[in-house]
Amino acid sequence: MLTLDKKHDPLKNKELIASYFSQKQDMKNLISETDALFQELNPLPAVLHSSLFSFKKLLHSFPRILLSTSWHKHLEDMPQVETDKQDSIFPSWKKELDREFSRLQNEITREVNVKEFGAAGDGVTDDTEAFKKAIGHGKVKVIVPEGVFVTKGIRLPSWTMLIGSGKGTTVIKLHDRAPRSRQLLTNSGRWRGNHHVFVQGMSLDWNVERLGPNKRTASGNNQSSCLTFAHVTYGWVKDVEGINPGLHCFDVSSAVYTYFGDGTRARRSSRYIWLDQLNGYGFGDDGITTHHSDNILISNCHMCDPSGRAHKEGFSNSNGIEVDDGSRNVTLVNNSTTRCFGGVEIKAHHNSAAASNTQIIGHLSIHDNRSYNFRHIGHHIETDPVSMTAYNIKASYIVAVAPIRTPLYKESTPRAMVISAYRNVVINHFAVIGDPDYDYRGEPVIAVQYRSRNIILNGLDIKHFKTAGEDVKVFGSSHGADAVEIRNVTIQDSAPTALHIGPGIHQIRISNVQAVCEKGKEGLVAKQSEPKISEFHAIGYKTPIAAGNQN
Repeated sequence: MLTLDKKHDPLKNKELIASYFSQKQDMKNLISETDALFQELNPLPAVLHSSLFSFKKLLHSFPRILLSTSWHKHLEDMPQVETDKQDSIFPSWKKELDREFSRLQNEITREVNVKEFGAAGDGVTDDTEAFKKAIGHGKVKVIVPEGVFVTKGIRLPSWTMLIGSGKGTTVIKLHDRAPRSRQLLTNSGRWRGNHHVFVQGMSLDWNVERLGPNKRTASGNNQSSCLTFAHVTYGWVKDVEGINPGLHCFDVSSAVYTYFGDGTRARRSSRYIWLDQLNGYGFGDDGITTHHSDNILISNCHMCDPSGRAHKEGFSNSNGIEVDDGSRNVTLVNNSTTRCFGGVEIKAHHNSAAASNTQIIGHLSIHDNRSYNFRHIGHHIETDPVSMTAYNIKASYIVAVAPIRTPLYKESTPRAMVISAYRNVVINHFAVIGDPDYDYRGEPVIAVQYRSRNIILNGLDIKHFKTAGEDVKVFGSSHGADAVEIRNVTIQDSAPTALHIGPGIHQIRISNVQAVCEKGKEGLVAKQSEPKISEFHAIGYKTPIAAGNQN
């Protein structure tokens, strides 16, 4: 079985992902197919609330007025995804970002080498002042040559390019006496904001060893990361490695994280950011994360092996890529994750707006605990409020290989996918490969649950989860899922029950399913719901179909 280490070249992801599908995909057609499926959902609109209600809520405290705004403000439609002649994939707004890159290049008036300002790059000398002098007030391209440059933190103003000689060749390392809260590399003015900031070709070592082996590594909010863009408009991070940060390797964020309730998001967001060809490992929380920001492209990246030390031991929600609170219009293309809690997690805390309008085109998850985890915490069960903001996910051409248990989150059961609380979700072409010798302890492989609605699962290929309970389980009851369609599914030598539909689900359609299992128990269980079933074929199962309605 394939394994990926921390030095994996993420430019190989596109080819690796394709190897898990029997037929070569034309990406333009695949994207069009996914878009057509999404329109079939007749997507449910987000719940709207009057300005009076929101205003009263904000008046409870001055910080709410100062730091947060309504989630619906400046809400845009999900951007179109396009391809070019080289089969590159990008959201439509990237054309604006490309134009701004040309503006950045034209605004640069100086090109300097940081060594001209006294930087030693010897791994010992404090080079902080040399970087300050080289960067100045911006409109500069700063070259950082081969070496290990020790600093107490670098702040980049607008119109700045910081360019190294490549990962592992140029290393910027945090000083031994830097505080735990320190961000190694960030923009200079998070409250007023910055724009046109470019970083390329280096490793960022947060030097976690300076804290000792047992100390929690993060100090709160959006501090303690390798690279943070906080309130940046037009930013690029390319060919950069994040090493052992206290919190995140790479964080695209608002000035601060805010938690003033569902339906609110932080002011001073980042917008139009491209993260490309990034590697990261040893992170205390997440490899790449986004918060309260819009229009972000994450492509050709690889995140693996978190430490989880930002959290209590055994309760570490450390994800490879996390699209978190208040994020909108985030597009993920041809990334990979391994040995994380979540490979890709799209989520929010209970007291913040959920991430929305997220698109995944190509992803490889290997040995993550939850390969793909979509949820709005605190908006799941019957007594919870319904999420106002957990809407709109498209995920196509994705792969989950052998999800496993992890000491990061000891009680979490392995899953290839979990959908909770989200509405308007399309999964299109999903290859799911288990380890036939692993003990999945009778748990489901794919779970659709907790008030999720308007879901289409299309083109699933599931195999080798022999000790799981069900390959796909749609949970019912008062806080279960509804309005779910499962179509064009192939299952081979996998769980004893192929599909399990829980009680009380009113809208469920199942079509064109081919399930083969040598010692299967039930092909389809739907005893207390009435699914509409067509072309369901179960071979090798003791009971092919046990359902309330088989028309």
